[in-house]
Amino acid sequence: MVSIKLHLNGQNIELEIDPRESLLETLRDRLGVVSVKQGCGVGECGACNVLIDGVPTDSCLTLAVWADGKCVRTVEGEVKPEGELSPVQKAYVEAGAVQCGFCTPGLVMTTTAFLENNKNRLTEVTREEIKKAHAGHLCRCTGYEMITEAVELALGRPVKGAGECA
Repeated sequence: MVSIKLHLNGQNIELEIDPRESLLETLRDRLGVVSVKQGCGVGECGACNVLIDGVPTDSCLTLAVWADGKCVRTVEGEVKPEGELSPVQKAYVEAGAVQCGFCTPGLVMTTTAFLENNKNRLTEVTREEIKKAHAGHLCRCTGYEMITEAVELALGRPVKGAGECA
């Protein structure tokens, strides 16, 4: 067992883990973060996507020890303390991009990172850029059009959620 510290959704966490444990296992099994889904297990579907220091990351392929000292954000951390959805989450609801919901948390996190990384050029973002940024996700329900529309709705909205890191 090894000890790790991470900043998860606005809280400092310290815990003992098996060094072979994936971040997905740590988040779901030890910390109860249920939005992070085990999909393909090989980094192809994006259902387990989280942000590590602002970078979209497949938690199924990431060892938890690699998150030591890092900022980890999941969709739970994007909800405001009073329960209000983040602007990105609201855009997904408005566009009907939530369908069954299995892939939605990972997509929301990728959208959040995309908008944060392009905040100085949001009026210039193209549909092709949106599609390319979300290419690591599989969604069987929406046909991707509603996801693209959700990202377009979120353009220009403040994207930071409650769990951002300093």
